[in-house]
Amino acid sequence: MAYFADADEVYKYLGGVFLAANDHPEVGPKVREANLVLRMEYTNPDAAFTVRMVPTGVEVIEGDSDITPDIRMAMSADNGNLFWRGEYNVAVGLARGQVRAKGPVTKILKMVPLSKPMVPVYKELIAQKDAAR
Repeated sequence: MAYFADADEVYKYLGGVFLAANDHPEVGPKVREANLVLRMEYTNPDAAFTVRMVPTGVEVIEGDSDITPDIRMAMSADNGNLFWRGEYNVAVGLARGQVRAKGPVTKILKMVPLSKPMVPVYKELIAQKDAAR
């Protein structure tokens, strides 16, 4: 059974981690300085959103968007959940065909140092859902 019940939960947690990171005093400045647009596409349940990480703040746009992303990534929502918990290696997922990524390698690599400090932010965000399981 999938960890997330529906697309709304994917948006709340997998999209919400970016908004929570934006508001975090230590992580927020790093995320905003990335100056990237990321398109995430998830399956099981299906959900997609665009994340604008710019100096003025982070914006998550659920569903379709006319904004051209710097990076596009696709994976299952379960793997997205595990990634933000620090339990899933995206490089291994790419090698196994479980993750697809498009965009300049330099911009994709820019995301790696951003993700590590976001793990505790995600764990705090998801704690209530975990407790209810």
